[in-house]
Formats: sequence, structure tokens, C-alpha cells
Amino acid sequence: MDSQMPSKSNIEELYNSYYPIFSCILNNVQNMLAGDLDLNPRPVLKSRIKSFKSYYSKVVRQRSDAIYQTNQLVCLTDMIGVRVVCAFLEDISNVVKQISEKYSVREIERKGESMSFKEFGYESVHILIDIPAECLDLRVLNPSLVKDLPIPKELCCEIQVRTILQDAWAEVEHELIYKTEFTPFDAPLRRKLACVNASLSLADTIFQEIRDYQKNFQRAVDERRETFYKQADVITDKENALVPSDKEKTEPPDLTKASPYVRGTIDDMILRALQAHNSGNLDLAVNIYSEILSSKSQLNDTVLSVIHKHRGMAYFAQNKYNEALADFEKSASFGSDNFRSIYYMGIVYGVLGQEQKALEAFTKSLEINAFQSHAFYRRALAYFNLSDFQKSLEDLNQAARLGLDNDECKALRAKLNKKFDMM
Repeated sequence: MDSQMPSKSNIEELYNSYYPIFSCILNNVQNMLAGDLDLNPRPVLKSRIKSFKSYYSKVVRQRSDAIYQTNQLVCLTDMIGVRVVCAFLEDISNVVKQISEKYSVREIERKGESMSFKEFGYESVHILIDIPAECLDLRVLNPSLVKDLPIPKELCCEIQVRTILQDAWAEVEHELIYKTEFTPFDAPLRRKLACVNASLSLADTIFQEIRDYQKNFQRAVDERRETFYKQADVITDKENALVPSDKEKTEPPDLTKASPYVRGTIDDMILRALQAHNSGNLDLAVNIYSEILSSKSQLNDTVLSVIHKHRGMAYFAQNKYNEALADFEKSASFGSDNFRSIYYMGIVYGVLGQEQKALEAFTKSLEINAFQSHAFYRRALAYFNLSDFQKSLEDLNQAARLGLDNDECKALRAKLNKKFDMM
């Protein structure tokens, strides 16, 4: 029987002859994945070829019949692998979806999925894909590697998808557990490791909830700002302003699902105010903003600036222009670089018919940030109302250079052309 046992040295020699081929194939697969995955922030990709020690141990453990055949490499499913390390939990499902759409998938295994809520351990999604044909053509990719060694038909690539914290745990767990032999007497240490893993899992959950909160917050802010701009367009240029149709209106985001870790905080109050604002409950929005400002001794200048700006926009939506102007001025006073609040001041001045003050506000805002296409358009409108048509045209052209050439801009350009034709 012993004479039939395969020689470890022969297996290692065969394995080492394949190593540079597998390395080239793996590099090609990793580069292809890097180009195909569309995530923000970008995931980190790591790759590895199974070490001979791990390979031999697993092959012997599996008692594969192929190991007894001379010059035949036993091909394992995890022979080559790429690890995709993501920032957030939601990115994992996005990676799985994108890989499933672009590659031939043999199997998807979600490690740790069967664990109960009382258990904490290794978590990762493992995807087995067929090697894309373009990654296998070594004659084109690396002619020096062409040998008389056939690439095993069963060769595949294992892609592991994890978060940063899951990856950190997996690395440490591998060193502390799988490279040593824990005995039943090590239960206290295992409990400590489980506590660490539970903490990392909780951190992943909190990170994801905060990210969900930020997305909802930004969406609500963008919607409120867009509504503010459209209202300003209607008031300042009724003849040419585009009033949103019912089809263009969208339901405000559901902000009631914010992370429990921000409930009852200033962030939570701002979210509720934004939801009230975007749903048209302006009195409630103003009340919440005012409630936040009533505790101003606990707020820093940045927060005070933001809250005054938000309340000013709510006042503006109520046609309370003097109150809105006072809030925008207060917001601007909390930071020398608060160009947006100064820009909003210019809009209110324009609504009040104070074109010179509007012009000065737009100019000051542009001095802080010269890449504001809408500010150039607004200043062009102020110049037009002050009968300075040449400067109005210059600002309108600058807005166009920055990418703004909407219907309002075209309408103002048409008015300017008429003025120049009359000169």
C-alpha cells in the first residue's frame, strides 16, 4: 500500500510548475474585476494563490483519487482567489449582483449565514466563477509561460467578498485559531474572541446605518435646495421660469428609518425638519429649526450656520423674505467661506427688488467660490435688471462655460439679443 502512495516531492514539483501559470491567470482576473466593479468608495482587491502547504494538506485530507495519478494536478476550487474588501455592508450585495451579471458563476456561498443571533464567527460571501476565456490565453498574455501543461478544465476562481471589519476579523482569526490548535480548555479565550467579533459586527451595522442616514439626509437636502431654486425662479422671472409639473414632483424620502444611534440627536431633529419642509409642513419645519437654535450654547458655529440656512429656506418658502434674509445673513456670519448662504442672500435681495445688493451678494459669493454656474446666472439677471447688458452677457457666457445652459439661461440670452439689436 505504501508503494502506491504518491510522492509529496513529485506533487510539489508539479504544483510549482503550474504556479507561474496560475499567477498570470489570477492577475488577469483581478485586473478584469477591478475594471468591472462599480462601487463608491472603490473596494480594495487582494489576490492569492494557495500555498503548497495548504494545498497538500487539503488534497490529502480529501483523499482524492487523482492524487495517485502521475503528472495530474488535483485542482481545488480555491486554488486561486481574489478578495474584494468593501467599506459597507450594502456594498457586499452590490458586488455579488455585479459579479453575477458579468461572470459565469458556479456557486455562491454565504459563510456565517446559518449562525443564530447568539453566535458570532467568520462571515464572508464566497463566489466561484469560471475563468473568463480572455484570462486563459497565455499565448497572447504571456508567451513565456506556454508549456506542455494543460490548464485544468475544472480551474475556477474563488472570490471572497467582505467588509473591512470582516476582513480584519478573518485575518486575526486565521492567525489565532487555524494556525494553532485550540483545545476545549481554551473556552475563555474563545469567548473573548467571540466578544471581539460581536463588537466588529455591531460596528459594521452602525456604519451602515449611519451611511443610510447620510444618504437620506443628502437626498432631503438636495430636494429642498432644488425646490428653493425653483421657487426663486418663479418669483424672479415669472415669464420664463419653469414651474415643476406634477410628474416632476417626487415623494419626499422616508426619514423615519434613520439609525437608532442618531434618534433624539440634533441630526435627528434636522432630519425631521427636512421631512416636514419637503412635505410642505413649513410651520413644523420652522419650529424644529427654532427649537434647535434655542440650545445654541451647545452648538458650534458650523451647526449654527447650517440651521440658520435651513430655517431661512423654510421662511423663504413661506414668502417671509425679511425673516429669510435675516437667517441667511446670520448663517453667513458664522463662517467667512460660507458662499452658499451669501448666494441665498442675493436671491432674496433680488426677490425684494434690491438689485444692487443682490449684485453685491452674488459677487461676494463668487469671490469665495468661482465655480458656481447658477451664481453667474443670477448675477447676469441682476446686471440685466440694472441695464448693464454687456456684463450680463459676460456672466451668462461664464455660466455656460461652467455647464449651465438651461431654458432660463436661453430666455435671458434671447432678451439680451433683443437689447443689443435695439442698440
